[in-house]
Order: sequence, then C-alpha cells, then structure tokens
Amino acid sequence: MALNLEQKKVVVSEVAEVASSAHSVVAAEYIGLTVIEMDELRSEARKQGVYLRVVKNSLAKRAVEGTEFECMQDGLVGPMILAFSQEDPGAAGRLIKDFSKDHDKLVAKVIAVGGQALPGSELDRLAKLPTKDQAIAMLMSVMKAPVEKFVRTLSEPHAKLVRTIAAVRDQKQNAA
Repeated sequence: MALNLEQKKVVVSEVAEVASSAHSVVAAEYIGLTVIEMDELRSEARKQGVYLRVVKNSLAKRAVEGTEFECMQDGLVGPMILAFSQEDPGAAGRLIKDFSKDHDKLVAKVIAVGGQALPGSELDRLAKLPTKDQAIAMLMSVMKAPVEKFVRTLSEPHAKLVRTIAAVRDQKQNAA
C-alpha cells in the first residue's frame, strides 16, 4: 500500500525523533523472514528497549539527515529494517545478533555508532558493549581497587607487629 505525502512526513518525523535520541542503529536485511518471525523480532525488540521499524530507504535517508546516523545513508540499499538502541548502545546489536543465530535470513548490513558507519561484520563488537548496569559495576570495581589496596597497606604494619608479638610469646611459652 502506497503512502501519501502526509503519511510519509509522519513516518520521517517519527524515525527522525527516535534517531535524534538513539545511541546506535543497526540496518539489517530481512528478506525471507516470515510474518511470525518478524513478530517475534518485534516482541524481543520491545522487551530490550529497541525501536524497530521497516522504512523505505528514501524515507530513512531523510529521517537520519542531521543526526549522527547520517553517515549510514549510503549503506541503505534494498529492503532494510532499522533497529535503534534507545537505552544502551549495544541493545540493537545484541537483538540482531541473537535473532540472526536462529534466523539466517536476518543479516546486518550497516551499523552506525557515534557518527561512524561500520560494516555489518562489526555487529559482534557492538553486541559486546556492556549494558548500563554492567558498565557501572565495572567502573565501581576499578574505583574500589585502589582504596582496598590502601587499606591493606595501612593495616599491614599493625598486623606484622601483632604476629611478631605472638611469635615472641609462643617462643617464651615453649622455652618455659
């Protein structure tokens, strides 16, 4: 069903709004996926906080104009589904990677992160990015390590003194 001009403007503005606040986007080719498989993909996307949309390439190119995803315009060729990461940068990558394990018809073609367009082969790199909670945990462990080492260093002289006194006590008890 063809879209009229007003419907096209609505689609472009909706995708542009999502693109302006997204962290990353994956454009994947979906030829051969059934309707049921597409519904599964959409359901997973909602669970993971990923905005998923099938958009004509000409409309997608207009929608990403002026955003950091403008760099991927040349890669939008053929039937594509766009997956925008809303909550953390790796969410769309994980979604497409996990879904494509069981459905080989879904193939990542272009990835855009931080104003850089990457080939679909870089999907693993995007998918391995930590979630917000994982990143915070990693940061906290890095911040905690020097403090723990400092505390151990401060307590070591006292512990060494106690061990020395205990050794002298044991030596005197054995001599008696």
